[in-house]
Amino acid sequence: MAESSTIKTITAHKKLKVFSGSINPKLAQGIADAIGIELGHVKLETFANGEIYARYLETVRGCDVFIIQSVAGSVNDALMELLIMTDAAKRASAHSVTAVVSHYGYSRQDRKAASREPITAKLVANLMTTAGIDRLITIDLHQGQIQGFLDKPVNHMTALPLFAEYFAAKNLPLDNLCVVSPDVGRAKAAKQLAEMLGGCDLAIMHKIRSAHNVSEVSAVIGDVKGKCCIVNDDMIDTAGTISNGTRALKEAGAEKIYLCATHGILSDPAIDRLKDCPADEIIICDTIPLEEERFNEKFHVISVAPLLAGAIWNVFNEESVSGIIDLDFAL
Repeated sequence: MAESSTIKTITAHKKLKVFSGSINPKLAQGIADAIGIELGHVKLETFANGEIYARYLETVRGCDVFIIQSVAGSVNDALMELLIMTDAAKRASAHSVTAVVSHYGYSRQDRKAASREPITAKLVANLMTTAGIDRLITIDLHQGQIQGFLDKPVNHMTALPLFAEYFAAKNLPLDNLCVVSPDVGRAKAAKQLAEMLGGCDLAIMHKIRSAHNVSEVSAVIGDVKGKCCIVNDDMIDTAGTISNGTRALKEAGAEKIYLCATHGILSDPAIDRLKDCPADEIIICDTIPLEEERFNEKFHVISVAPLLAGAIWNVFNEESVSGIIDLDFAL
């Protein structure tokens, strides 16, 4: 007997949707442009009493949702908005929710340095997990061990290749180049940057911190006399440490000084301090919204949009993220 039944083959198509929180829409648009998609539509409001409201204006059922948010500016509101957007996506039956946190707020409180202190980096991880994120993509955490605070996959990106590419284009003479770590904790990253630049010299500043946002550079360990120095840090907040560091380098005989940092928090009076410090150029990324109208000719901004776009695309396609070193992103 001939078989009369019709067999229907159903092919499941994965759906990628990228949404922006209210903190850094410019970066989110750059990421969407790099991937080649439109940003999703979401309604974000704040009620009169300060409560945050989020509603997706398109279906996310069965979609892989990526939420672009920087936990910066109004840090607590930014964090709460991320949690609420995550909860809304999960309740709307999203297949997965990935938080793309370009700046992980509270990351500096990653351990107990004194009695009766919190570990807020862990608390933030707990909150994101409870809200329902399935993965975190972030860039240049204050300390790498924060990845272990989440019981979810974490893709920890770094802006070091971006800085290496920028300085390589300047054709700085390798025999007169020195990468400087602003403290001992940043020494490993400084060494990585030095290797990316071809194996130049390395120096370390010895920093004494007497209080939050207060520090003093007591010594420069290494030979910087007559050299072109590149100081790399994960963030610049009030710029007290980094501006004091440039003066210490000048006193030690440095010829030219470049400052580069992934996160330009730039709390007052940071911009004025950086304008007045002896650095020849200050390079920061757009992980946090920047008041570029206040910058002078010493400032230069590098976008992390291609880097994060590459990470999102590879995660969505279940491909390796660790190999994203060449930042010429293409589908």
